[in-house]
Amino acid sequence: MHPLLFSQFFGFNESNKHLFYTWLAMAILFSVGLMLRGRMRLVPTGLQNLCEVVIGGLEDFTVATVGEQGRKIFGIICAIFLFILVMNIMGLVPGCDAPTANINTTAAMALTVFVYYNYVGLRRWGPGYIKHFMGPMLPLAPLMLPIELVSHCARPLSLTLRLFGNIRGEEIVLMLFFFMAPVFSTVPVYFLFFIAKSLQAFIFFMLTMIYLQGAMEHAH
Repeated sequence: MHPLLFSQFFGFNESNKHLFYTWLAMAILFSVGLMLRGRMRLVPTGLQNLCEVVIGGLEDFTVATVGEQGRKIFGIICAIFLFILVMNIMGLVPGCDAPTANINTTAAMALTVFVYYNYVGLRRWGPGYIKHFMGPMLPLAPLMLPIELVSHCARPLSLTLRLFGNIRGEEIVLMLFFFMAPVFSTVPVYFLFFIAKSLQAFIFFMLTMIYLQGAMEHAH
């Protein structure tokens, strides 16, 4: 069913349909989690095997990059990755839209990351967290403090626009391909866009991990 017909049938419009698909993505993740919880096996097969490969690979990557303390933050950054991945891939399902093609969704994710990594830094270092913004030498603090503050405030904007721009652009390109050649053009690019959407989720995951790593490291 075409997204516009779907929205009209269920009473959705452009302002709230992405919210519906966001809740749908959460429902999918919760359903998969509950299904796996009731079917855990010592020798994984099928969906359990796939999930263990993905989550285990991400955990190993986090620990190799951040160190053992990366295990403390892995839960939330893995959840962010899976959530964004599901929302991105929903744009490839006929009749659905990717919630991340709406700037409100990406802004909410970016602000969550911004608040969380600063919270982690404050919880770990207390008032000393301000040293992360003052540069390597005290005489440079008056210069580095405003620069670092602007840099940190630009992070959620960068996260927001990067994810939104890429996903929205892919949605538009896919739509153009579909109108030009409904079958022959869309089938080959589906695989390409699947890789691109997965890569965007991983980039968001990796940047979040780097911001958290910086907040947890000692200020030099």
